[in-house]
Amino acid sequence: MSMMSGNMLLNMIIWIIILGFLIYGVVLLLSKPFEKKEDSSLQILKERFAKGEIDEQEYKDKKASLENKR
Repeated sequence: MSMMSGNMLLNMIIWIIILGFLIYGVVLLLSKPFEKKEDSSLQILKERFAKGEIDEQEYKDKKASLENKR
């Protein structure tokens, strides 16, 4: 009798863990659209400017061009 209740308890714990992972996954999927995402091309442009690969005028021109495409 004790073995049966031990198996039932283990089974219940496993299902609670599985359900927890499912709920966590759903919450992650639903929260992703609300995260602030920056355009990757603009991020690359900022990095190039920070590294000194492009000058300020070129940065401003390209940034304005990227923002107008949206």
